[in-house]
Amino acid sequence: MREAIDAFERFLADSGVSTATRSNYVGDARRFAAYLDERGVELSSVTEDTVRAYLDALRGLGRSAATLSRAVASVRRLFEYLEGADAVAVNPAAGVSVVKPKRKLPEVLTSGEVALLLEQPRRNDPKGLRDKAMLELLYATGLRASELVALDCSDVNLATGLLRCRADNRDIPLYPAAVRAVSEYVANARGRMLSADGGDALFVNTDGARMSRQGFWKLIRRYGERAGITREITPTLLRSSFATHMLENGVDIRQLQEMLGHAGAASTQVYASVVRRQLKDTYLKAHPRARRDKS
Repeated sequence: MREAIDAFERFLADSGVSTATRSNYVGDARRFAAYLDERGVELSSVTEDTVRAYLDALRGLGRSAATLSRAVASVRRLFEYLEGADAVAVNPAAGVSVVKPKRKLPEVLTSGEVALLLEQPRRNDPKGLRDKAMLELLYATGLRASELVALDCSDVNLATGLLRCRADNRDIPLYPAAVRAVSEYVANARGRMLSADGGDALFVNTDGARMSRQGFWKLIRRYGERAGITREITPTLLRSSFATHMLENGVDIRQLQEMLGHAGAASTQVYASVVRRQLKDTYLKAHPRARRDKS
C-alpha cells in the first residue's frame, strides 16, 4: 500500500499539481491507507461503504465538514489514479460527498427588546451617560465591539451625524437619539472620567483609560440581565439585530454591506435570510388557513 501512495505522489508531481495541493492529497491518502491497514483492508477491496465508514470515523474524531470534504476529495483523486493505472476496477469514492450542514441563522432581538435594553443605563452619573452612548452607538451603526472601543473622538462628527470607522474607512450615519446620547456623554461625562492614559479614546473605563472589548462585553451583558431579556446579550447579537431591522425597514442590501464592512455579499445575505424566516413565521401565524391547518 505504501508503494501505491508513493506512486500516487510521483504522479501528482509529474502532473504539475502545486506543492501545497500535492501535500494535502498525499497526506490525506496516507491517513486513509493507515485506516485501511489497521483493519486489514487492501486498496483493491475498498468499497463505497468503506469510504463512508472512514468519513464516519473522522466525524467521530470531531473533524470539521471542510476537513471531511478535503479527505473524500483526496481519496477520490487517489482512486482516479489507481483506476487509470488499472490497479482497481472502479473508483469507490466517486459517489461519496459530504453534505455541508446548514448555516445557522443568527439570532436577533425584537425592536421592543432593543428599546428595553437601550433604556437601562441610568443617565445620572458619568458611567451611565457613557453606557447609554455606547449602546445607542452600537445599535445605530452595527459596529463590531472591537471597532466601537477603538473609536477616537475625531471619528464621530456630531454636527453632521456621521461616524467614520477607521478599520476600513467606512462612513455610517447616526440617528438623532444616538447623536444626542454621544453629545451628552462627551459634554458631561468623558472629561470627568478621562485620565492621561485615555488619550483621544472616545469611550473610557472607570480608570480613565480606553474601554476594552472585554469590559464592554461585561457591560452589555449586565444591561441585558437588568432588562430581563432571557437571551444572553452580546455585541454580536446587537449587530445582527441592527442589520436585520435595517433590511426589514427597506435599506438596500448593498448599502447594508457597506455599513457592516463586509468584504463580500454572502455575509450580508444571511440577514436577508433572517428577514425571510421572520416573514414566513408571521405569515403562518396570521393567515387564517395556515392557523386552521395547525389545529
